[in-house]
This record gives sequence, C-alpha cells and structure tokens, in this order.
Amino acid sequence: MRYHTIQKATFLTRPNRFIARVALNGEELAVHVKNTGRCRELLVPGASVYLAKADNPARKTQFDLVAVEKGKRLINMDAQAPNQLFREWAESGKFRSGLTLLRPETVWGNSRFDFYWEGNSPLPDGPPARGFVEVKGCTLEEEGWAWFPDAPTQRGVKHLEELIRARTEGYEAAVCFVIQMEGVSGFSPNDRTHPAFGAALRQAEQAGVDVLAYECAVTPEEVTLTRRVPVRL
Repeated sequence: MRYHTIQKATFLTRPNRFIARVALNGEELAVHVKNTGRCRELLVPGASVYLAKADNPARKTQFDLVAVEKGKRLINMDAQAPNQLFREWAESGKFRSGLTLLRPETVWGNSRFDFYWEGNSPLPDGPPARGFVEVKGCTLEEEGWAWFPDAPTQRGVKHLEELIRARTEGYEAAVCFVIQMEGVSGFSPNDRTHPAFGAALRQAEQAGVDVLAYECAVTPEEVTLTRRVPVRL
C-alpha cells in the first residue's frame, strides 16, 4: 500500500479525534488524523509525523496524518491500512492456498465481519472451506512488544464472541492483528487497558479461532505486511 506526496511535519496538538495541528514549512495547519484511537503515546508535542496529500482538493484539510516516529521506529497510523493490507496479502495466496472468494464487509449474525472467504476443500470431493476473518490494526508498542487495544473496545469483544459462534456452526474463523510497525518481538492482548478483551481473545483461541499477528515494513511512502510474530495470550 502506497501513499503519495509525503511531507514531514512536527506534531503540535490534537484538538479532537479527527484533527491534529502540525507545523509544516514554518506554517501551522490542521490535518486529518486517519486513526480515531487515543494514540497518546505516539502523538506527543514535537513528534515527527508524515502527511499524505489528500485526493480531494475541495476537502477542508489538505493532508492526512499517516505515520509518526517513535524513537527510531516509524509507525503507520492509518486505520484503513490493516484491512487493505490483509486483502492484498490474502489475494496473493499467503493467507491460505486455494482461496476462491474473499468478500469484505460481510454481515453474519449480529456482526459485520471484515472478510468472508471460501476456498478449495482440504478433502477430496469435500465441501468448500469457508470462514470469517476480523482484522485489527495495532499501533501500541512497549519495549519491543505489541499490544491491543490501546483503549477499551466492546465492539472488539463482540466480534470475538461472534467468531466463536461462527466456529461452533462449522465455519473457520480467525482474528488477524496487523501490527503497523516492524521489529517487534511478539503480540499480546492489553489486559491492563481492557481485561474483557483479553479474556474474550483467550476464549476464542480455545474455541478454535486462529489468532494471527503480523508486523509490517513501514516507510513514509509505503506499508507492507511482512512477518508473522509470536502471540502470547
């Protein structure tokens, strides 16, 4: 996934979830933040951030804030990136072989899952394999370890509960954490911030839901899904 017309700026403040004020070429301006999470450990005054030029010239903000430097690590902050990255990765055959359908935004039960997929049966003359995938973007890192979520997410708990139900009804099910940085040692649920999510994730894993975590190679202009990292529940 690539961005265009990247500019490096200095973060100043964040008046609300959607807007940040930055200093760019000696001018202070408002930019759109492509992540409504708290990101308090990332968006600190003086941090170096990267802006992508907006496609719509009529928009009120000319730039999207898509990445931030945290020490020597560059972290992608685009909340739309994880789903696009997973789709590109799955369509390239890296999610599973024999994939015949990958449909985004599929309603099942009381949830709208990020992806529904179908694939060739693992058994001769067997029925097609099918399943659901929920994708979560992860930007929280501490001492080389990735954590999710950075804020309580009842919606995330609900998705895990629905994945468990789908698994009991014969579907395959997976949750994929896209870690929007590289160089992490592993991934865990953030029980300090939302213990209910951690409990639901462990319950999902015990019910047969695959728990996947992949880090990304990140530059100001591009982000790519790369290496699977260990999951510690």
